[in-house]
Amino acid sequence: MPRMTILTEADLRKIVPLDRDAIACVESAFAALSTKAVAMPPILRLDIPEHRGEVDVKTAYVPGVEGFAIKISPGFFDNPKLGLPSVNGMMVLLSSRTGLVEALLLDNGYLTDVRTAAAGAVAAKHLAQPDAAVAAIFGAGVQARLQLEALALVRPIRQARIWARDMNKAQRAAEDLQAKLGIDVKAEADPASAVRGADVIVTTTPAGEPVLRAEWLQPGQHITAMGSDAEHKNEIDPAVIIRADLYVADRLGQTRRLGELHHAIEKGLVAADAHFTELGDIISGKAAGRPSPHAITFADLTGTGVQDTAIATLAHDRAKRGQIGTVFES
Repeated sequence: MPRMTILTEADLRKIVPLDRDAIACVESAFAALSTKAVAMPPILRLDIPEHRGEVDVKTAYVPGVEGFAIKISPGFFDNPKLGLPSVNGMMVLLSSRTGLVEALLLDNGYLTDVRTAAAGAVAAKHLAQPDAAVAAIFGAGVQARLQLEALALVRPIRQARIWARDMNKAQRAAEDLQAKLGIDVKAEADPASAVRGADVIVTTTPAGEPVLRAEWLQPGQHITAMGSDAEHKNEIDPAVIIRADLYVADRLGQTRRLGELHHAIEKGLVAADAHFTELGDIISGKAAGRPSPHAITFADLTGTGVQDTAIATLAHDRAKRGQIGTVFES
């Protein structure tokens, strides 16, 4: 008789923390994109502009993995004014063999937050300088906080600057992160000052106009852009792509369509068919990573369905081992 497990956000927070195992899970997912015949259709997105809302649907099948996830991920960016979170959603895990539903993960966006932060850590692990110690985080929301936490798991971060349009939110985030991580974290009112001397720069905003300018960058820096997961979003000055010594996409087909690369193509700075390295190719050894200590590297991460299948599979496996969740028979 078919059995389905329902896992709540509380269940999932217990069994899938943001840790090195989660980072390794997402790292393996990127490697699979490079080495296996992964089936990953384009992102389905529904826009609801009058409420600053969008709904993304992502999925991927990885050969050899017993299940595949379908994720529904709403983002409504006026929600904080209503006292509600900006993102929520859920994942459905189905059997790759039978198509039957194996688990319903009612995570309210938690697993997406974890796998997105983990992806940022993976990018920094393979592209930032090994001794990177200073971080600049653009944004002060949940993902901004998680990005710094994840970064600290793969690089010896000892100082961070938080910039956000709302200085009060930046200050609160800085105070919370300093207490949690035990490192020096300060809010920075000027974005250029936040970038100056930083080893790693991470942008985590829904900005429609660039918040990071090419002229602010210095040799040796690494940039990870997390926020541009729709055509209208643009955190990074398009000139950064031609300024960088190495541009890396999570999935080139996606970044050409909706990532920061999309805006450089629109501006005529980059040819639409220009070839760039994907993160999975660097992880799998098919392509080289950081070319030199003085190079500027740039990772354009738009979010991939393979990350969702990976984190959902991890959650389901741990739930089974720990007998977590509510099981239904049909």
